[in-house]
Amino acid sequence: MAETKSIMVPLGMEAPAFKLRDTVSDKVMTLQDVKGSKGTVVLFICNHCPYVKLINESLVALARQYQERGVGFVAISSNDATQYPDDGPTHMKEVAKRLSYPFPYLYDETQEVARAFDAACTPDIYLFDSEMNLVYRGQFDDARPGKNLPVTGKDLRNALDAILNGKSVPSDQRPSVGCNIKWKKA
Repeated sequence: MAETKSIMVPLGMEAPAFKLRDTVSDKVMTLQDVKGSKGTVVLFICNHCPYVKLINESLVALARQYQERGVGFVAISSNDATQYPDDGPTHMKEVAKRLSYPFPYLYDETQEVARAFDAACTPDIYLFDSEMNLVYRGQFDDARPGKNLPVTGKDLRNALDAILNGKSVPSDQRPSVGCNIKWKKA
């Protein structure tokens, strides 16, 4: 597994619009459908990545906690399912159901949404404020496969707490690290 860091896109960036199919409900969803009144977390994840597998349970718990406080969550997989069939919609649905994802798990077949966000790895995490401007991009926490650090979600949690308390999110943010997005071959 090759470690890839997220691209630290400029803070303040407006959330790119999207229209993707939810692999569980089979409904087409837009950014407006998943938007929270206080903020919105957009996660680029996939099924096979050990970095995502490591944080999955904590991510589900964190999402449940903050959804109750007005934060919307959505997960998107943009991996090429031809090269990586485990990351295709059928398997996405199975994972979402098994882990009881409390958020939609959308498939970005064309990879246009990943490109619009400048997503580079899984997990790649973006937090937008209530006006849909980027206030945080980066890691869930310091935990990595094989590092034996607890999975706490502290980095994302600190950013969420700041926006919910009407404070600025510190701009000193650490990039996420994970598997690269599996781009389609041209």
